[in-house]
Amino acid sequence: MFSSDDTIVALATPRGRGGLGVVRVSGVQAQEVAQALLGRGAPLEARRATVTTLVDVHAGRRQTIDEVVATLFPGPRSYTGEDVVEVSAHGSPVLLDRIVELAVASGARLAEPGEFTFRAFLNGRLDLMQAEAVADLIEAVTPRQARVAFDQLEGTMTARIAALDERLFDLTARLEASLDFPEEGYHFVTPDEVVDGLASVRGEIEAALGEAAQGRLVREGGQVVILGTPNVGKSSIFNGLLGSSRSIVAAEAGTTRDLVTEKLDLDGLAVTLVDSAGLRLAADVVEEEGVARARGAVEVAAAALVVLDRSRTWSAPELEAVREADGVPRVVAANKVDLPAAWDAAELERRAGVGAVEVSAATGEGLDALRSALVGALGGGEPLRDSPAVANRRHAGLLERAAEALRAAESGATAGAAEEFVLADVARARTAFEELTGSRTPDQVLEHIFERFCIGK
Repeated sequence: MFSSDDTIVALATPRGRGGLGVVRVSGVQAQEVAQALLGRGAPLEARRATVTTLVDVHAGRRQTIDEVVATLFPGPRSYTGEDVVEVSAHGSPVLLDRIVELAVASGARLAEPGEFTFRAFLNGRLDLMQAEAVADLIEAVTPRQARVAFDQLEGTMTARIAALDERLFDLTARLEASLDFPEEGYHFVTPDEVVDGLASVRGEIEAALGEAAQGRLVREGGQVVILGTPNVGKSSIFNGLLGSSRSIVAAEAGTTRDLVTEKLDLDGLAVTLVDSAGLRLAADVVEEEGVARARGAVEVAAAALVVLDRSRTWSAPELEAVREADGVPRVVAANKVDLPAAWDAAELERRAGVGAVEVSAATGEGLDALRSALVGALGGGEPLRDSPAVANRRHAGLLERAAEALRAAESGATAGAAEEFVLADVARARTAFEELTGSRTPDQVLEHIFERFCIGK
């Protein structure tokens, strides 16, 4: 893991040209490093943006290379809990790289990915769930993802876990007190109170876990593959949902030979939309591979969109296309409703046992309804919550472990087991809580979490 004894520096804004770039320095020598960079004798005032110059000393000659704004955030009231200096300079990559080089020459070292946030965690500025939320907020590509990450960063889940742990701590204290005075006959908690207390905490954990699938969908997104026979309008629907001509549309069958993918914000869900080859007996080896890839995409998809041509006489391949998506949540789109209908919803229900959203890729009719249907399929048929309680697989796994331990404790207390056995199961649940917040987490887990951060955060 990282060493927290030295002073670190990194570019805190994305690489590339821009109006501004920010270089961040953190550690015990942050102020000394800043003084070496800036052409001023007086130290920086705490939390006061100071316009000053940046000085480059080369071959014994001092040269002013930029006018910057420098701000000192003294520890412990800073992002990392240490002294932090942020230098806002003009956004030239050459200039920003030189600032970092000068900071290293003045005693700092280059920060590793996530090292600033790791120091915030070590210094008690953030717990582990909040630290993970920092990375999620940076990586958010939809407003819903950003909202869920910010709720976690503000400590919504942290406060919820702390409240549950406080109740388990109180129960533990009373069980241990009863255990310490067996001969005197003192009982600080009744068996019914133990069972009720355990069941109450477990119920709240399970309620949070009930939102975990939707939370992971919001955080991680999902893949939607478009299926159908040739020339039903799959690529036109693909383009219509995206709002741009991303996939080739032509009257000739078999235009799409490979998987065409594009990112889509679908009501706040980061969806990867996949246009695929038409499902039919392939005319050549290339098309055969395209059809095989289409079927393979269904196996890893979160949902499938099956497109049918309502203006074309129903045939067996249409039914086969619908059945290709039997293993995943499915939405059927009856396309080309702007043309005379060759079949209706009743026939689709009779033949395939499913309903359909009527759309026209040519006119845009029904596309909003189709988007809503896809969101419903991805969310398991339930309305999406704005801020699901649990959105992280690590959090869900630890909460499941805590719930399992409390179920065992509850079962033991109901059966009249000795306090020692109940206490052991309660301790397992509290250990899971500690791993959630990071107060007891193996180094390998910490390393895995922070390695996905960008440098400078």
